[in-house]
Amino acid sequence: MISFIVGTTAELIKIAPVHHALVARGATPQLWFTAQHVDEVPDTLEDLGLSKPDVWLVPERTARNLERPAQVPGWAASVARSVAGRRKELRAALESDGKPGVVVVHGDTFTTPYGSLIGRILGARVAHVEAGTRSGSLLSPLPEEANRRIAARMVDIHFAPTPREVRNLRRARGVVVDTGANTVIDALRLAKEGGRAPYDLPAEFGLVTLHRFELLQRPEKFREVLQVLKRASEKTPLLYLVGAHERERLDALDLNGLFDDERFVLRPKLRYLEFLPLLTRAKFVVTDSGGLQEEGAYLGMPCAIHRERTERHQGLGQNIVLTGMRADKLEKFLVEHETLRRPSMMDQYHPSEVIADTLDRLGYV
Repeated sequence: MISFIVGTTAELIKIAPVHHALVARGATPQLWFTAQHVDEVPDTLEDLGLSKPDVWLVPERTARNLERPAQVPGWAASVARSVAGRRKELRAALESDGKPGVVVVHGDTFTTPYGSLIGRILGARVAHVEAGTRSGSLLSPLPEEANRRIAARMVDIHFAPTPREVRNLRRARGVVVDTGANTVIDALRLAKEGGRAPYDLPAEFGLVTLHRFELLQRPEKFREVLQVLKRASEKTPLLYLVGAHERERLDALDLNGLFDDERFVLRPKLRYLEFLPLLTRAKFVVTDSGGLQEEGAYLGMPCAIHRERTERHQGLGQNIVLTGMRADKLEKFLVEHETLRRPSMMDQYHPSEVIADTLDRLGYV
């Protein structure tokens, strides 16, 4: 049996097309959930056509969103207790169809190495979707780079999105498969079929998402980027989508005065099918999300990635600008963004089919 061990909405989005591709081949994969994100999960599952998690690896009744690093040790201990107490049950589930058990993890969250370890403890093979991405610095992005490197030591099947990631895994144990692209391209295709805008939008606008600990825990940098965006909104309206943690930081740093309802607009974070129409209609994106960097690259959307480093190379030097968290580079992007637009690559790649075909050939379906 194949089990996906995931913990965030971003992971759900990117494994959904793989899950559907496996079901189309006759498999009955399960979803085991570590609950790094909780609040947005029911909506995300509904949008992507996924059933509720088969297994909660933390008690569902006490699960809460992980919003700050201080919460991670308690979350990790809760997952460990659950796996230890249910070890026989989980192992039996993985062996229930008479085929070798496979645990599939994704990306670079805390669930990635933890899920890999769980798979090894349960005697299953471990497959990693979006494997091999590296920034070159263990401390940036933190903890993502460390999570990937730790997981790679436990993985048997590495699904790498491009030849660059394949090269990064040349010394890795196990099988390395080039999927051609990240599965987010399949998720975009899946979600576009049912996308709907949540509210009226101006004719032209820029989209902003800034949420990483790396930025929010540095008040001077967070304030600086918002002030740059405030000035830019005088030319093009900006829509900044925020979750609970970003709201908390805006309140704590007394930054709410930068926003208004006409030029620099603050709105709650959206479910995926509501977010996608905003993304496809925006003139440009300013973000610190690696996943959104990839979505922008495949769509040909001009994007500024406001981070010191990125482990992803998609679109860099073309429609994607890495600011290095420098205000001057962001300001330059905001002036020149339209010159960066590129043709969409949406129809060129189908990585989820490659992953499902590989697992089928290896005898796991």
